[in-house]
Amino acid sequence: MSKFLSLLLLGSTLLLADKTIKIATYNIDNLFDLQKNGHEYKEYIPYSASKWNKHNYNIKLNHIATVLKDIDADVVALQEIESLQALKDLQRKLKQKDLYYNYYGIANAKNTTVKVAFLSKFPYRYKKEVRVTSSLKYRNILEVKFSFNHQDLYLFINHWKAKSGPESQRMVSAKALRKRLREIGYDKNILAVGDFNSDYEEYIKFKRQRRLNNTGGKTGINHILNTLNSTKKEYLYNLWYSVPKEERFSYIYKRKKEALDNMLVTKPLLHRGGIMYVDGSIHSVKLDYLFTKKGWINRWQTSRRKPHTHKGKGYSDHLPVVAEFRVFQK
Repeated sequence: MSKFLSLLLLGSTLLLADKTIKIATYNIDNLFDLQKNGHEYKEYIPYSASKWNKHNYNIKLNHIATVLKDIDADVVALQEIESLQALKDLQRKLKQKDLYYNYYGIANAKNTTVKVAFLSKFPYRYKKEVRVTSSLKYRNILEVKFSFNHQDLYLFINHWKAKSGPESQRMVSAKALRKRLREIGYDKNILAVGDFNSDYEEYIKFKRQRRLNNTGGKTGINHILNTLNSTKKEYLYNLWYSVPKEERFSYIYKRKKEALDNMLVTKPLLHRGGIMYVDGSIHSVKLDYLFTKKGWINRWQTSRRKPHTHKGKGYSDHLPVVAEFRVFQK
C-alpha cells in the first residue's frame, strides 16, 4: 500500500463491502526486547544469568508470531509488551510468516515495565492514551479509533493490576476507563478488551477472599463498568455471556478456569447497524500446542531454581481471545 493511499485512508473512513472483521486480545506474557533500560524484571535483563538473550528472544518472538499467524485476526490487542522495539520485532517476525500488519501502536507515554499495544491490518483514525494516574504502578489504557463504512469503532486496550493486589487497585483503572467512555458516549460503538485480571463474574468469585475484597463486595469490571444491569444507560455487555459457561475461560489458576481476558461492548454493537457483534463468535483459542500433555496452558518456561533462567519453551500463561464483528455496507 502506497504512503499516499495510507494517508488518504487514515484521514477518512475505510470503505468495505459486507465483511466480517476478526478482533483478538492476547496477553503474550512479558515480551521484552534486548535493550537494557533499567525497568526490566530481573529475569528479563538482557544477556544476564537469566539467559534472556538473542536466542531465547527469537524463540519467544517466533512462538507468539506462530499463534498470531494461526489466529489471523484483523486487529490484535496485546498486553505485556515492553517497548516499541519489541512490537516492531514482532511485526517483522509476522511479516516473515506472510502476515502483514501495516499499522500498530503502543502505550508508551510512561515507563511502566510492560505496556499494551496493537497490530492492525486496517488504518486507524487516531490512537491516544487514557491516563490511569501518574504512578508507574498503573498501566495506561490505549484508545484506538477505527472507521468502517462511515461507522466509528472505539477500541480500548486494558491491562489492569494483577490479583497480587486488592480490588481497589483494579477500581482505579475501571474508573479511568469509565470517565473516558462517558466523554465519548455509550451510544457509540465501543469495544473494551484486554487482561482485566477480573473474571466476568468477579463479584461472585472474589467475595470471600479477604485479601482481594477491600471494596465491600464491589468490583471494577462488574460495578464500575456495569456489566450486570442492562437497563442502565451506562451498560457494557460482556461477550462471554453469549457462549456456554464451559467455554468462558482464558486462564487456569490452581486447576480453576478463569476468564481474566474479556471483551465488553456497548449496546449499539449488539444490534444490526453499521457494525454488529456476531453472536456466539467469542472464544478462547485452544490450539493443541497451547496446552501441555497434562492439560495446563503451555506458558513460557523458566527454571524454578534461582536465578530463574529461560528454557526457550512455551508460549504464554493466557490463551488468546477472539470475537467477530460484521461490518455492513451502507
